Amino acid sequence: MDKYIGKKLDGRYEITELIGVGGMADVYKATDVVDNKVVAVKILKKEFAENEEFLRRFRNESKAIALLSHPNIVKVYDVGFSDKLQYIVMEYIDGITLKEYIDNEKVLTWKDSVHFIIQVLRALQHAHDRGIVHRDIKPQNIMLFTDGTIKVMDFGIAKFARDDNGTATDQAIGTVHYISPEQARGDETDEKSDIYSVGVMLYEMLTGQKPFDTDNPISVAVMHMQSTPERPRAINPNIPAGLEEIILRAMEKDAENRYQTASDMIRDIEAFKANTSMTFGYYTEESDDEPQADSPTQYFSSASAQQEAVRLRKGVDAYEDEDDEDDEDYDEDDDEEEEEPRSLFIPVMTAVTIAFIVVAVFFVLWLVKGVIQGEPKNSTKYEMPDLVGMDYYEAKDTYSYLDIQIGETEYSEFEKDVIFAQDVAVDTPVSKDQVITVSVSLGMSTVEVPDVKGYQYEYARKMLEQEGFVVDEKFELASDGTEASKVIRTEPEGGAEAESGSTIILYISKGPNVDAIEIPELVGMDIQAATTLCEYYGLVVEAKDEASTEEENIVFAQSIEKGEIVDAGTVIELTYSNGEDPSGIVPFTLPIPKDAKGSFQLEFVNDKGISKPNSPSFMAGVSNNITFEVQGTGTEKLLVFLVNKGNGKSAQLGTYNFDFANINFTKVQEDINNAFRSVGAFEEEETEAPTEPPQESHEDPPPQESHEDPQPSQADPQPSQADPSTPDLPSTPDLPSTPDNPDPGNDPPTPDLPVA
Repeated sequence: MDKYIGKKLDGRYEITELIGVGGMADVYKATDVVDNKVVAVKILKKEFAENEEFLRRFRNESKAIALLSHPNIVKVYDVGFSDKLQYIVMEYIDGITLKEYIDNEKVLTWKDSVHFIIQVLRALQHAHDRGIVHRDIKPQNIMLFTDGTIKVMDFGIAKFARDDNGTATDQAIGTVHYISPEQARGDETDEKSDIYSVGVMLYEMLTGQKPFDTDNPISVAVMHMQSTPERPRAINPNIPAGLEEIILRAMEKDAENRYQTASDMIRDIEAFKANTSMTFGYYTEESDDEPQADSPTQYFSSASAQQEAVRLRKGVDAYEDEDDEDDEDYDEDDDEEEEEPRSLFIPVMTAVTIAFIVVAVFFVLWLVKGVIQGEPKNSTKYEMPDLVGMDYYEAKDTYSYLDIQIGETEYSEFEKDVIFAQDVAVDTPVSKDQVITVSVSLGMSTVEVPDVKGYQYEYARKMLEQEGFVVDEKFELASDGTEASKVIRTEPEGGAEAESGSTIILYISKGPNVDAIEIPELVGMDIQAATTLCEYYGLVVEAKDEASTEEENIVFAQSIEKGEIVDAGTVIELTYSNGEDPSGIVPFTLPIPKDAKGSFQLEFVNDKGISKPNSPSFMAGVSNNITFEVQGTGTEKLLVFLVNKGNGKSAQLGTYNFDFANINFTKVQEDINNAFRSVGAFEEEETEAPTEPPQESHEDPPPQESHEDPQPSQADPQPSQADPSTPDLPSTPDLPSTPDNPDPGNDPPTPDLPVA
């Protein structure tokens, strides 16, 4: 049994099983008992622990990966260096290596191949931008998730590109089947060495075989330095020509002729994906008139294409050394024999040129004829629209005259089902029902949710935000005894896969021992703040919005009063304003004096002088009271006037505050009897008033003093009942004038109030 299995490194990382064996280190699966998550621990082998050179490389790896933070690179959580043990704690990947996938599939489709390679290149570009070269890119060092996500790992011989002090031996380290020519020679390496290795991997994925493969590793390394690999399309004719050019450019033996950066290679791949029929013109092809079945077609860099063509005509095989003995057999006689057939070139080309000119002239005449006569009505042409950024199904509906088909799908920064590439350029002429191939996004790439259960919530929030998540915090009582301010759980839970940028809910403990809660004052608070406070106390909130005179989102009612004691989990209903003024119908009941006679009507006027629709007419003496429905919005202060339909007289009945939201009203000032008396509702008083007005005023002071409301009528800022034409009344023309009542009771010190 392995000596590390069952042990706990630094009291934190409990080793559970051996999952990988490398040249310098062994990799173990372990449990981080502090964070309660599965990790991978790489431990330097004992035989190398005392070797300063290997220790330097091992420390170099930890420094390199510590600088990297990318979705396509394995994360490093911790490092440990002591006299007895050196280890690195990394992200645990539950997947297979790209090598295992290639071995199982044998030959990959070009779509799968470029999907994987682009992710590898993005990871390398991130590392190269930080001055780090991997120098051991191979399928064994690339992990593959079930969703197609790639992660590059094992920067075991990674080297800072700025460090130029490495030895030749140091430079040459790398897996021989994927090693660059400069690595094989022991020369200095840079980012372009990684690009060469990527080209070899792409070659292998598309052909099912390595470009150079023998039983002798030294022979393979020499082939990388000197030999030309078989053309990929000669092995697999299904490989698109443009993609073959990308492979060959990445595998140029001279580093200066390769892609200079990973971004350059990504740019060509993306261009190829947008138009799979395109070629880049990096290479030209030539073959003998009668090529042998087993001889691969030759390909040449555009910079040396002419020289290579001359060499072919001289019989020099591009796969053999220029000092081949066949050159000795070449003599001038052969050259002379070739002169005669080559002399036919000029007349043949002249004839071809003339024929081409004739065809071109006819074609131009045909076009001119088409313009003059007009195109046939059924030859409709369109300009290719820009589909990038559109939803795929929306694009199909909008441009129904095109046959839009999905070519490939992949995870991207675009939302799900959004088009991110099209194979026909914008504004290109297209015909009806033409097939347009588009690339459609599967949505954002997924990220593993960190397990932050038991963490202080502020630290947990930072961890989640570093992974690109949006955090929403909720407080609740902890039934499992979790301490206050620590995370009870997350949603989605730790270890689950979630889209980068999605929302993670943190459930935070308010403490385990809160049994009873005193209800706080919530009226007047913003609904969001009130909800958060209730959840913190362990209350369940049911919120509803209603029209209110309060500002929008302000709580104006709570179902449980402030100060009440309730159990955790109690439901409290909060009612908050939706920003709309409340409206309603308030019933207004008027008591009718017993002796009043006649037909009357009420008029309701607000403080802006606007009258509401008049109430229905009513007869006094029929009932003790009558109810009217008053309709309005919010709260209003209304003046109510009594109008005698028989003589047209009007008097103020009272002033009231109407609350149409809560369907009620309150009295500010009211004198019902005096209003009826003023409009002549009492017959016996109608005849007495004109004959003896002064005597009634001076002979009966006690009844004046015992009247219900003389004092308030004098102090009230509203107009008095006897003088409706004062400035406080907004509708003076509609009210009776003072000459209608000759009674001198208009004088406030001696009001004319007849004895009831």
